[in-house]
Amino acid sequence: MLSRRSFLKSTLGAGLALATHGCQQMVAQPVRRRTIVDSQVHLWKAESADWPWVPGAKPQLPEPFTIEKLVPMMDEAGVDRAVIVPPGWPGDRNDYTVEAAKRYPDRFAVMGRIPLQNPQSAALLPKWKEQPGMLGVRVTFNNPTMIPWLTDGTADWFWPAAEKAGVPIMFFAPGRVSMFARIAERHPQLTLIIDHMGLTAAMAKDNLIPAAVDQAVALAKYPNVSIKMSASPALSLESYPFRDVTEHLRRVFDAYGPQRCYWGTDLTNSFAKATYRQRITHFTEELSFLTESDKDWVMGRAILERLKWT
Repeated sequence: MLSRRSFLKSTLGAGLALATHGCQQMVAQPVRRRTIVDSQVHLWKAESADWPWVPGAKPQLPEPFTIEKLVPMMDEAGVDRAVIVPPGWPGDRNDYTVEAAKRYPDRFAVMGRIPLQNPQSAALLPKWKEQPGMLGVRVTFNNPTMIPWLTDGTADWFWPAAEKAGVPIMFFAPGRVSMFARIAERHPQLTLIIDHMGLTAAMAKDNLIPAAVDQAVALAKYPNVSIKMSASPALSLESYPFRDVTEHLRRVFDAYGPQRCYWGTDLTNSFAKATYRQRITHFTEELSFLTESDKDWVMGRAILERLKWT
């Protein structure tokens, strides 16, 4: 028969053994950290003789937004990766964003610009993704020069050529998203990503967002179309946490689902309106309709899979 002392010693030993085993399990199974990927950031350097801007074009910020500025901001906010979209004011050039991908291949990828008005650009697409960090093309139809390209035949060469080359497309066509229904239908293997839900800050001021969201939601029936729930601070008429855009974000999310929706900032377009970290917590802490699994997809996993960014 065990003495009281022996019983206590054996019980204590068993308890310590169990506690040690439990600690080992905790060490062996650390808490998984969510991968955060910004689906749109612009980068640019100062205008110079060898890096001229389009005459009359104005940048989103008075100072250049460089690689050296962005990387520490990402580190502080907890952003793992970012898709760099070259801005329009330097013209159709990708050299600085490709430089970012070369310097930080694990953190930056590029959706580059292409001279859309030149059908000879089709020859660039078969080897487009051989450029460092290049995952696709971003096109815009938001000014008087480019808008007609959707209807006058200028851009008609682009969609079949990109589909054949397997090059994903991000497009910004505020108020004209519905025009992409025929493109999505005719080219079912073409990856199409709607930028900023097809919205602008001007639409918010003019109360045009609900109708524009209707256009974006209507394209959800095409499996090759997905959407960036990006630039929401710029679309809001309120301060953080931007509750007036919640309904629009939810409509888009309900239509497309977590695997076809992507968080993104378009940081420089509303730079003073929120910190980088607030742009994250807006989604991870303030949008109650997103489950933790949804957030995993929307905050990074979905855009990585859609663009095949490994």
